[in-house]
Amino acid sequence: MTGRPGSGDGDGAVEPRLIDGSARWCPEQLYEALDALSIEYRVLEHGPVRTVDEAREIRGDLENGAHVKNLFLRDRPGRMWLLTVERDLELDLKGLREPLGARGSLSFGSRRRLMERLGLEPGAVSPLAIVNDVEGVVQVVLDEALARAPLVHLHPLRNHLTLSIAPRDLARFLGARGHGPLWLPRPSACI
Repeated sequence: MTGRPGSGDGDGAVEPRLIDGSARWCPEQLYEALDALSIEYRVLEHGPVRTVDEAREIRGDLENGAHVKNLFLRDRPGRMWLLTVERDLELDLKGLREPLGARGSLSFGSRRRLMERLGLEPGAVSPLAIVNDVEGVVQVVLDEALARAPLVHLHPLRNHLTLSIAPRDLARFLGARGHGPLWLPRPSACI
């Protein structure tokens, strides 16, 4: 592990709460949880990035590995998934219904639901946010291609930070948090 920048949220604003009223995790708490499992990672601090295109600008500052995009999805009955795939992969939401076991159509979760369930603002979504899933209702889904990458680059709960972690360690962390990932095979949901 190198460098552990903090959350940088000291603007005096009221901290958003999770669905049960508890406080959301900060990056420092996440780093401590990773350290407790002896998981190696690196953190890069940069300006806020909210989109895949903005993230491309910091790519040169990161080691080789998988740059990802993350989708917070729900089906009509309200089941939720956090899907992490390689950044340039094009997805067909209709094609995802079957592999995810979704009932009815899939749509993106609302900003409110994202904050209540995962403690995140849009643009900071990553599977690491599962630490905030206090009710254990969000299924993490990872693109199986990520398993072959040397590293996966993710936001550690805030979009001005990027954490680089080995895919096996990411899966181990998720499993330790009771959210072992579902690995999404290709090309079932790809265009």
